[in-house]
Amino acid sequence: MDRTESLPAQMLPPGTAPAEQPSVLLPGHDVPLGRYTTVRRLLPQRQRRLVGAWCFVDHFGPDDVNERPGMEVPPHPHTGLQTVTWLVDGEIVHRDSLGNVQPIRPGQLNVMTSGHGIAHSERSPAVHPPVMHGVQLWVALPDPARAGAADFAHHATLPRWREGDLDVTLLVGEVGGERSPAVVHTPLLGAQLEVRGPAPATLPLRRDFEYGLLAMSGEAEVDGVSLAVGALLYLGTGRDTLNLRAAPGSKLLLLGGTPFEEPLVMWWNFVGRSHEEIVAAREEWMAGRRFGTVADDPAPPLPAPALPTTRLKARDRSGGFRD
Repeated sequence: MDRTESLPAQMLPPGTAPAEQPSVLLPGHDVPLGRYTTVRRLLPQRQRRLVGAWCFVDHFGPDDVNERPGMEVPPHPHTGLQTVTWLVDGEIVHRDSLGNVQPIRPGQLNVMTSGHGIAHSERSPAVHPPVMHGVQLWVALPDPARAGAADFAHHATLPRWREGDLDVTLLVGEVGGERSPAVVHTPLLGAQLEVRGPAPATLPLRRDFEYGLLAMSGEAEVDGVSLAVGALLYLGTGRDTLNLRAAPGSKLLLLGGTPFEEPLVMWWNFVGRSHEEIVAAREEWMAGRRFGTVADDPAPPLPAPALPTTRLKARDRSGGFRD
């Protein structure tokens, strides 16, 4: 955590327009997820809490799960967010309280919209691939979508194309004239970039978006800054293009969106706007109300942890407290 550094605008190469905000390198930290999986948490952090409406970024693997159960996350609740799951390797079965039972494999996308409340579980099947590698992301829902109905969508095919020496897979939003089928509620971008050649690569960007770039594998360099595997480089706003160098075969995840201005209270699996909202969600989960029962999963639901003794405060996108 202490390795985070700010990168001043004068480090940009000649001829590159500076971003409106300095870049920040976020190395992340390890967090256990369920009994068998450890993830690298890139967002939220003290230095940066959101990229657009992306409010949570977990990168896991590549892990050898040949003789292990893989991912085992029992039923748990969500409010006020969307979960976006993307795999590079492996397989996970999503089950939720709407009755959906959906495997997800590499190249496919799961998007779950919690709205006012949903419960789900995520497990590797008993017979699963030997390696697990991917990301799970959260998107903060704006008013009034966060109070709406829950939903789930599985996208077996997504837009894919070659952009110079980049193979682009569009998860969310639009770029380069292509649009993802995934439904989101604020202007967002999520794209996997797979490097195919040694030449520097470029991708068009929107100046009103802020961006972050996650290295899932390989090596990358943006604006003279090296990006190690499992680190997230926050790129700020005001960019027309992404200019990067990376080793062939590297896989990168580009996240972006218009800055999300609504203050957030994030605690456990809940995203709200006030202490009272979080308290109510926790009480209803523990009482077995509001969130429903996860289909085809006999495991007992995860109990919510105890609330902190101090009042939960809303934070803005840069981490400052809001009244």
